[in-house]
Amino acid sequence: MPLDQHLRDVLTTALRHGSPAQALVLHDLRSPLAVRLAQGYRAALPDATHVDFYSETHDEILARIDTLRPGDLVALVQSTRFDVRDFRFRLELFNRKLKVIEHPHVSRMNEGEEDTYVDALAYDPAYYRVVGPALKKQIDLAKEIHVVSKDATLVYGGPFEDAKLNIGDYTGFTNIGGQFPIGEVFTEPRALDAVNGAVRIFAFGAADFSVAFLEEPFLLHIECGLITGADGAPAAFHDVLAAIRAEESVARVRELGFGLNRALTRERHVHDVGTYERMCGVHLSLGAKHAVYAKPGFSKKTGRFHVDVFADARAVLIDGVPVFDGVCYSPTAAA
Repeated sequence: MPLDQHLRDVLTTALRHGSPAQALVLHDLRSPLAVRLAQGYRAALPDATHVDFYSETHDEILARIDTLRPGDLVALVQSTRFDVRDFRFRLELFNRKLKVIEHPHVSRMNEGEEDTYVDALAYDPAYYRVVGPALKKQIDLAKEIHVVSKDATLVYGGPFEDAKLNIGDYTGFTNIGGQFPIGEVFTEPRALDAVNGAVRIFAFGAADFSVAFLEEPFLLHIECGLITGADGAPAAFHDVLAAIRAEESVARVRELGFGLNRALTRERHVHDVGTYERMCGVHLSLGAKHAVYAKPGFSKKTGRFHVDVFADARAVLIDGVPVFDGVCYSPTAAA
């Protein structure tokens, strides 16, 4: 299916954008994927205002935004991330009650990854809006979650924090929209020390926010929520652990994420970690930082790292019930 149709599906079904609401598309032309997305939005939103962000001053950009009313739409296509004065752009747009669809750092996709990114934009509500809530229901009631690798099992003990959905359904949300592509359910244990066992890791987020992919997954050991070993891990991963420990004294495991996006897999990937964390599988976060789940004793000053690592998961079981078969989640498995 072409890019413009994917975007139409996202705009109409997920963001519920339509007449008489206005739309403003801010893009740049500084990377091949940004150019492709800009063209896709011209086809999907022919009546919108389309502006090359770097062709105008910040005052001119803000003047355009000032003409918009609550419920209007802003699409951001960014090779890196747009800098507008001293505030976070997306947060400012949300504060104005605007709908936002954001594509940041698209220049991080390597050559040959554009088609994968485009495929990942496909929006299937019959899939996302069934599997996502079913997983959330099970997680919120779970006593234990097992992430099974070929020769190891990582056990998360419950109860769990209220699972969050990123499935393109903004019913009841204050803010409508966010970063795309989408497809994720995530949580973490209420007691962060309730994580024990081992898991195989096939990729991890590097310091430059790219994803480092490995030919042979290494074994990550975790005791009471802390990393105690990384058998066979490359030097670059040990550097990541050293950086975390230097700032936070320990290397902690926090988020447990279930990616739902079927266009992103272990074999079909992109190098931008913010996009790839939606891959159909399991990812964990290392480090004390988590913007969603506040925990006593954790703060922005003490938690500086949130590093995604990707599990070579052959299965996921929630209270003994299989919900992932090593390839994808399904409505019947998660029901």
